[in-house]
Amino acid sequence: MATQSSTHGIAMSADKVVKTYASWDRGEHEQEWRALNLLAQYAPDLAPLPLEADLQAEPPVIVMSRLDGVPLRGQAVTPEQIEAMAEAMKTLHESVPESVVAGLAPSPWNPSVAVAKARRLRAEEPYLGEDPLVLRAFAVGAEWLDSSPLDELAAATVTPVLGLSDGNLANYLWDGKRVRMVDWEDSGRSDRAFELAEVIEHISRLDGNFDGSVLLEHLDLPAVETARVQIFRCLLAFSWLCTLGPGGLFFERNPAGSLETQANQVIRIL
Repeated sequence: MATQSSTHGIAMSADKVVKTYASWDRGEHEQEWRALNLLAQYAPDLAPLPLEADLQAEPPVIVMSRLDGVPLRGQAVTPEQIEAMAEAMKTLHESVPESVVAGLAPSPWNPSVAVAKARRLRAEEPYLGEDPLVLRAFAVGAEWLDSSPLDELAAATVTPVLGLSDGNLANYLWDGKRVRMVDWEDSGRSDRAFELAEVIEHISRLDGNFDGSVLLEHLDLPAVETARVQIFRCLLAFSWLCTLGPGGLFFERNPAGSLETQANQVIRIL
């Protein structure tokens, strides 16, 4: 796995983490500090505890407690770990009162933004090489995107949840018994179905072995919400496909064969 660019610097001691932001134009530091404080109040064992912050500094700095555990990215995620992920996400989505979540700003990565991104990528017709499988996957995804009522889906009224809004498996730490969550700079008011789809389809799954569909088996979702998860999965899977071609942002960052693996995923779920 090639080294990825980072939006922050991290300095760790035995019990503390000092996070210094390399970019903060979207209010990343404020979003993370707000989420950490909310979780300290409503779900205190799910995320790092906020210790102190200088949000006005340039660059901004947040000091938080250090969590034990190893990231789930880059390994074969076991059924036990997936069940623990489900418990962590259930805690996140149910602990903060709806009235509190309703007062938060939307996460910067949300259904409307995801729909717009997918449409932009589709219109650009990115170069994906010459593999017939990959070209077929793009064609299938583009046809689905053009014919699906995604604006209505994105605008639907749902019960809001506090979302991490980043499905990168590196943000989920396993300590041998439970999963806890880090990196809250993109957090905000979100849609549970979108949050689940974001985790299941995130490209970080290609670094190891993660069957995100098992996650849904541990969550008692109503049929309508399960259907929303599936549509968001299709949307996100197609968008990832578009970024994995030669010259694309993620072509050099992911394991060999990622483009073909993603093409199979798009065809499978569509």
